[in-house]
Amino acid sequence: MKIRKVLTHILRHNLEHPFQSAFSTFHDRSACLVEIVCDNGLIGWGECLGPTLPNAATVQTMSGLLVGRNPLDIEPIWLNLYDQFRDQGQRGVSMTALSGIDIALWDIAGKYFDVPIHVLLGGAHRTDVPAYATGGFRPIGKDRKNAVIDEVAGYISSGFSAAKIKIGFGVAEDCEVIFGVREAIGPDVALMIDANHGFDIIEAIDLAKRVEPYGISWFEEPIVPENLEAYRDLRMRQPLPVAAGETWHGRHAFDQAIKARAVDILQPDVCGCGGITEMRKIVSMSETAGIRVIPHVWGTGVAIAASLQMLATLPPQPPRHGPRDPMLEFDQTFNPFRQAILEVPIPHDNGIVKIPDGPGLGIRIHRPALDQYSIDL
Repeated sequence: MKIRKVLTHILRHNLEHPFQSAFSTFHDRSACLVEIVCDNGLIGWGECLGPTLPNAATVQTMSGLLVGRNPLDIEPIWLNLYDQFRDQGQRGVSMTALSGIDIALWDIAGKYFDVPIHVLLGGAHRTDVPAYATGGFRPIGKDRKNAVIDEVAGYISSGFSAAKIKIGFGVAEDCEVIFGVREAIGPDVALMIDANHGFDIIEAIDLAKRVEPYGISWFEEPIVPENLEAYRDLRMRQPLPVAAGETWHGRHAFDQAIKARAVDILQPDVCGCGGITEMRKIVSMSETAGIRVIPHVWGTGVAIAASLQMLATLPPQPPRHGPRDPMLEFDQTFNPFRQAILEVPIPHDNGIVKIPDGPGLGIRIHRPALDQYSIDL
């Protein structure tokens, strides 16, 4: 079995109602999928976190090192690609592109051996996981507080018992939204806040102290991800658990964060941190250090399926009667192609999501929807 070709698919849908995180405005939803085709007909799918056009260009640049190789040589391929781009690509787009390729290779391996990826990784600790709803961005042209309250209340009504909202627009304004959401959903629903590194350390400490009485499960990316010393300082000077990791790429970046004791919760994204090959190493490092892992997830059904395969294998930490399960981040903001590209969507049932148990990622791509949302480069 040899790799015959590597394809990329750029998906895009322009939003009628744009929304904002702390530093960016979403005028569209987009994704970069990787399709690897083998000479025996097997096809693997992956997804790259981040900017679609640079990811697609980097995947195509890497493809020359893939065609003709055995797709089951996942570790040698990973190291070869990383090494060839190491001098300019220890983090960033080269790693997100490599992530999409790596996920597709694992999908092929699972299909070749007719088992889900989590079996190849050593087996599943669980068959389903609790999910939390991600949303609560700042809508353009609407009253932010009332819009976010209504949105999160809808998630809870649909069965979720946990939700995450976006902050980073100013301490006073953010506190008002957080207080309003907590009042609307009650004290028993888990509530997380994500600043998308929109604060400096003074603002982050101020906000954390103000919102502590409102039962915040974690404070995500409060400050810029490069400054690990500031993260460690922040952990010591405010009361909330600190989470980060979606923008740390590769085990070396996570090793630095772990050694600095920068966060309470690590959030590697399998579509950005280096794929399944690298993420399982990051998980082992985190387990050794005793740091909780709750993966970041942002993308299509391919990203969701790959994340679920990893979530199945996360060890209980610590092992005990009634272990604490990791959680799936389940984006609920408007994205018409997120699940449409799957022949069978991945649903939640009262906030619980089953681990796909079919071969590879456990999904099948719905080609008509893929073609509908793909754009020409």
